[in-house]
Amino acid sequence: MAMKSVSIRIDSEMLHKLHVLSAYEGRSANSQVNILIRDAVNKFEKEHGKIEIDKK
Repeated sequence: MAMKSVSIRIDSEMLHKLHVLSAYEGRSANSQVNILIRDAVNKFEKEHGKIEIDKK
């Protein structure tokens, strides 16, 4: 699977909180964001069914 980059806008307070959370979990902020996204997708798929990927 190819890795893609994305940039986000986040206020400084929320960014600080992300860094605290990720440090507590022993992860980088990037890894923590990936885990949060994965968990959100898993929750969505449990409620609404698998998201199909269009492989064109």
